[in-house]
Amino acid sequence: MIWMMGWIAPSAGIKYNMGPQQPKKQDCTSSNNQDVRIRKNSAEALAMGNQRRSLYPPVNAPTKLQSTDKKQNIMFVMKDHQKKDAEINPIGLHKRRRRFRIKKSPILIAMNSSSLNLPMLKSEDRNNNNWKSLYQIQRERKRIMRDTCSKYKSNNRRIITPYHVSRIFVEDKYRILYCEVPKAGCSNWKRVLMVLNGLASSTKDIQHNTVHYGNYLKRLDGFDRKGIYHRLNTYTKMLFIREPFEKLVSAFRDKFEHPNNYYHPVFGKAIISRYRVNASKEALRTGSGVKFKEFIQYLLDVHKPVGMDIHWDHVNRLCSPCLIDYDFVGKFESMEEDANFFLHLIGAPQNLTFPRFKDRHSNEERTTTKITQSYFAQLSPAQRQHSYDFYYMDYLMFNYSKPFEDLY
Repeated sequence: MIWMMGWIAPSAGIKYNMGPQQPKKQDCTSSNNQDVRIRKNSAEALAMGNQRRSLYPPVNAPTKLQSTDKKQNIMFVMKDHQKKDAEINPIGLHKRRRRFRIKKSPILIAMNSSSLNLPMLKSEDRNNNNWKSLYQIQRERKRIMRDTCSKYKSNNRRIITPYHVSRIFVEDKYRILYCEVPKAGCSNWKRVLMVLNGLASSTKDIQHNTVHYGNYLKRLDGFDRKGIYHRLNTYTKMLFIREPFEKLVSAFRDKFEHPNNYYHPVFGKAIISRYRVNASKEALRTGSGVKFKEFIQYLLDVHKPVGMDIHWDHVNRLCSPCLIDYDFVGKFESMEEDANFFLHLIGAPQNLTFPRFKDRHSNEERTTTKITQSYFAQLSPAQRQHSYDFYYMDYLMFNYSKPFEDLY
């Protein structure tokens, strides 16, 4: 195996230029934020976290990050992929061999990571209190995310594989990298990216199936090494997240409480077969009618009858925020404000705003805190605690409070 090394200049993205820094504000856009609690009780939180069972594979665990004026070494490795049969066509053979060499040859890259790599405020916006407040919120979110990575992980050299960038979508015109987090506005964000890319004139013109199955948007792992290398260090990287329990209930309602020709036969049948006593032949045949308690049993089972799915996986694993220096962290709870602030920062057309519509099960109420609590009320206190432990790093990294008072 041949190793190639290169150094990347400081992450570009787009940077704020605010002049003298304003005093940091608390991230108070959501009632779930607890900046003060985390700062005061960081030592207690660390001790608590060490007692929790590890649910993250080592390769995906966050790493210790260094301060803003120090370089962070991160290893970027393209894993070997099994070579397929050669094409008969000489041109096709050449292209296939080239793709194979790209994927097979590993790269060692030392990436510089800046904790203040945020999009720039325009000069006319620097006296706008609303923009400055949103800017401070971004600084605080990034600080908490980095502090969490630093406190809980000890290794500052990590391997980035194609898996780590497989959920990242690319928009080249406005130089955006968007990490998809399901059930956190991802469908509408893809619509926005398609409009920015000139694929549609309005987000309202894009159907759900076109968004998810049209393959109009490029993924970062579809580029060669040079393309990935370049975009990770020069594009604005952003993700949007959601309260973990609420996101989980939203996924359950979508995939198991409505007809679905994938999740019912693939996940439903396995879940019912493993966790339901005296299941009917019809339930075993169709996989329909999974109960939330059965779903949680599957989720917490170390020996799952069927693997994980992106709709209920940890954001920490989907987007690897301790490996990839995200410039903008938005929240579903403040979606409209955060999304339109981001569009303003990147210079998007003024008539483009983040869509509000719900295109799947549009007549059904969105999953709220109240609805989420009603689902988790079906569980035992131990199951709620284990579920919180399962998503503990997401709760801590993105500054969400405990959803139930009896959790520790």
